[in-house]
Amino acid sequence: MARGRYHHGDLRGALLDAAETLVRERGTDGWSLREASARVGVSPSAAYHHFASRDTLVRALSERTLAWLGERLRHDCEHAPGQEDDPQRRLIALGRSYVTWALDDPAVARLVLRGGATGPDSAITPHPHDVLTAELDRLAAAGALPEPAREGAEFVVWAALHGLAVLLADGLVRFDDPHAVTLQTERVVRTTLNGLAQEASHVAGRLAGRSAHTERLARRPPT
Repeated sequence: MARGRYHHGDLRGALLDAAETLVRERGTDGWSLREASARVGVSPSAAYHHFASRDTLVRALSERTLAWLGERLRHDCEHAPGQEDDPQRRLIALGRSYVTWALDDPAVARLVLRGGATGPDSAITPHPHDVLTAELDRLAAAGALPEPAREGAEFVVWAALHGLAVLLADGLVRFDDPHAVTLQTERVVRTTLNGLAQEASHVAGRLAGRSAHTERLARRPPT
């Protein structure tokens, strides 16, 4: 964006948009807050009124992107075709949406899914983790996922989906037909869920996984 294009309104949002464009052009670390300011057409001092540093801007972009992704995943779950007859369809739709996003926007995906992308005070609604958790709870309530398998299942499913997305994004796994990616994602989801369904009893000594988001949830006072 040329200097002078920004005149008034949502400067914070404009800086986030500029940062998002720079991430796609140069990657996670190949740009500065000064460059984002120049893209918007304001001085760095004006940008500092909203973001104390480049890291602050990156964190805000990560939070905005994750909230957008959470909305997308939830929407695709709710509108999954065939869910009335197949309870796994909603989670398959979530998986396809996640993998497609990671492939369509790899630079931004790498930015927001790396360690430290969000902080202890980050507020993300809806968080993708919460959407996944809700879908697994739905499966368990419908009897499609045994209660012993439900514990920590979100990390198992996320590992499978994220692993597939990274392999595809890095070119380590390739398909000639783009439709094959959606079929492969469905296979990964069904295989993971079917494997979890075999856990008929609790596993002794199994440790609970944690993420930045679940640690934030654990610190919240009870309501």
